[in-house]
Amino acid sequence: MRKKINKLPLISIILNSHNGSKYLSTSINSAIKQKYKNWELIIFDNNSTDNTSSIIKKYKNKDKRIRSFKSSSLLNLYDARNKAIEKARGDYISFLDSDDWWEKNKLYDQINLLKKERVNVVYSNLYIFNEIKKKYYIFSKENLYNGKITQLLLNNFKMPILTTLLKKKIFKFQKFDKRFNIIGDFDFFTKISLKEKIISTNNPLAYYRIHQSNLTSKRLD
Repeated sequence: MRKKINKLPLISIILNSHNGSKYLSTSINSAIKQKYKNWELIIFDNNSTDNTSSIIKKYKNKDKRIRSFKSSSLLNLYDARNKAIEKARGDYISFLDSDDWWEKNKLYDQINLLKKERVNVVYSNLYIFNEIKKKYYIFSKENLYNGKITQLLLNNFKMPILTTLLKKKIFKFQKFDKRFNIIGDFDFFTKISLKEKIISTNNPLAYYRIHQSNLTSKRLD
């Protein structure tokens, strides 16, 4: 079984966290439960002061696919993303923040779609979970963008980072702008859309959590 798994492309899951211990286990568990098994989880602890370290240690002791790194100072989010990507060994990169989670077929469906369509970037729809109201709703009721989508992204950005899967080689030519804490997704994906054909699936493959702590710091729109 292990030999069969190792023949599949390795996907590096980038999980950035700063004091995200409250939801971190849910996020990590959604990676562990993936139908696609050849992955590594890179947890980049951005100078957390809560019990994030102890949670990470517990999971690392059980699963050798999990690796972690801790910053000695608090970095801008997209600076931290770049540093985590530098640690990645995989052929593909995907993103999962500490307060969000995935459907179990997220990686499996997307890696197959990339191979089928022969492209380097894919993303999907998602569910938004409002923890305050205890309600789920769909992110986009309309079809998502496909193809050369730069102008569409500029008009109405609908490409949540936690739904993306992309070839690691893209980061040799384009990195996140480390100055940003919020709009780094928009900046990065709009730039790579100038060169890359991007495809999507309207199936929701991830869950974005709205909670009290991220109302001002983590704006989906």
